[in-house]
Amino acid sequence: MTAQPKGNMAGKLRVSKVAGRVFIYACLTILAAAFLAPLVSMLFTSLKGMEEIRSGNLLSVPMAPTVEAWKTVWNAACIGVTCTGLKGYFGNSFLIVIPATLLSVGLGALNGYVFANWRFKGDNVLFGLILFGCFIPFQIVLIPMAGLLGTFNLAGTISGLVLVHVIYGVCFTTMFFRNYFVTVPAEIFKAARIDGAGFWAVFFRILLPISWPIVMVSIIWQFTGIWNDFLFGVSFAAGSNQPVTVALNNLVNTSTGTKAYNEDMAAAMIAALPTILIYVAAGRYFLRGLMAGAVKG
Repeated sequence: MTAQPKGNMAGKLRVSKVAGRVFIYACLTILAAAFLAPLVSMLFTSLKGMEEIRSGNLLSVPMAPTVEAWKTVWNAACIGVTCTGLKGYFGNSFLIVIPATLLSVGLGALNGYVFANWRFKGDNVLFGLILFGCFIPFQIVLIPMAGLLGTFNLAGTISGLVLVHVIYGVCFTTMFFRNYFVTVPAEIFKAARIDGAGFWAVFFRILLPISWPIVMVSIIWQFTGIWNDFLFGVSFAAGSNQPVTVALNNLVNTSTGTKAYNEDMAAAMIAALPTILIYVAAGRYFLRGLMAGAVKG
C-alpha cells in the first residue's frame, strides 16, 4: 500500500479552503444584495421623473437622472397646510441629537464609573433600577413625561425633547459603560489611588483614555436612536420645533393629487442620510466596542 504524496494532500487542502471561502463570500454577497435592494430602489426612484417611474421597474437605473425631487422636498415640501421644506426640520434634528447624545454619553460614563468601581449602600439596587429603565416602552412614559415638561415650561420645545432623550438614553449608556469598566483590572485603580489620584483624576486620566471603544458604541447607539425617533418627536415637539422624522411623515402623508413617489423617496433618503454616513464611517468601531466589554480580564 503506497502512501499518498504530501504535495497532493496539501493541494487538496488548499482547494478545499478556496472553495469554502468562495462559498462564504457568495452567501455574504447574496445577503448584502438582499439588504441593499430597498436602499438602491429608493435612491434610483428619487433620481427619476414620474413618467420614468410609471414606465419602468423599481430597480432600473435612471435613464435621465435628476435631483429635482431632492430640491423640491428640501426647499419647498408641503408640511401640513404650508410649504416649508425639510431644511429647517433637518437642522432641528441636529439641534436635538448632538446635545442629547453628548449629555447622555457623558452621564452614562460617569454613572458606569461609579457603579463599577465605587461601593456604597444600595448601589446594586440603584443599578438594577437603572437597568429596568432600559426595558420601559416609550408609550408608558408619554403622559408622565408630558406633565414633567409642562411643569418646567419645556413642552413643545427643542430643549424639552433633548431632556426626554437624555433621560431615556442614560439608562443604556450607564449599562454600556458599567459593563465595560468592570473589565478593567482593579490593580489599575488601586495603583492610581496609592499615587494620590482622586475620584475625578482616575476618571479623566485613566479610564476615559482607554474607553474610546465603548464611547463610540454609546455615541452611535444614541445618535441613531435619537435621530430615527418619531414617537417622542411627534409627542413632545410642536410646529417648527419638530425633528425631520415628523416632517417626513407629514410630507409622505400629505395628499396633493398625484402621488409623487420620487419626492417621497428623496425625502426618506435625506432623513436617513446621517445615520447611513455614521455607520459607514464608524460601523467597525461599533462592533469592536461591543466585543471589547464582552470578556472579563
